[in-house]
Parts: sequence; structure tokens; C-alpha cells
Amino acid sequence: MFATATAAIIAAMVLALIRAIAGPSLYDRILAGNSFGTKTVLLIGVMGFLMGRPDFLDIALLYALINFAATLAILRFFSYRTPKGKPAEPTDGPLTGSMNDGGAA
Repeated sequence: MFATATAAIIAAMVLALIRAIAGPSLYDRILAGNSFGTKTVLLIGVMGFLMGRPDFLDIALLYALINFAATLAILRFFSYRTPKGKPAEPTDGPLTGSMNDGGAA
């Protein structure tokens, strides 16, 4: 049963990787990368269970935290990117606002 789950997770990872490569927009690619990372966490957990190594769960949790932080960092990076020839203008959204205004956007 767990071998079937492992195969299904790997198949979902391949589909997420295809979407990350051929995504129509930048945010589709970022979402696919985040989904791939989440499925990697699941795969590490299942493989740890199959091999009788419960310490793999610690590795999976650490990878989940890194995946979350990396996704936020990539979204933050691309929110500041502007097309060539246009000045950078702040937009209304959750990623704007300064640190001095108490976190209010």
C-alpha cells in the first residue's frame, strides 16, 4: 500500500515538474514549484516509514520550512521586478508596505 502511495507521489511530482517548466505564467510556475516541494516532503515521510527510519520526519519538516520560506522569498523578489523602461511603482497588495508602519499595507 505504501509502495503505491510512493508511486502516486512520484507521478504527481512529475506532473508538477512539467507544469513548472511549461507553465503559462510566472505564478503558475511558482505554484508548481511549491507543489513539487510539498510532494517532496510527503515522499520523504513515506520513504522514512517504509525504511523504518522515523528520523526522516525531522528532515521532512525542515524541508517544508525551507520550501515555505523559499516560496515567499521568490514571490517577494518577483513583486519588485519591473519591465525594462518602466519606473518601479508600489502596488496595493500584501507584499507592499514598509516596516515602519507597523506592518499595515
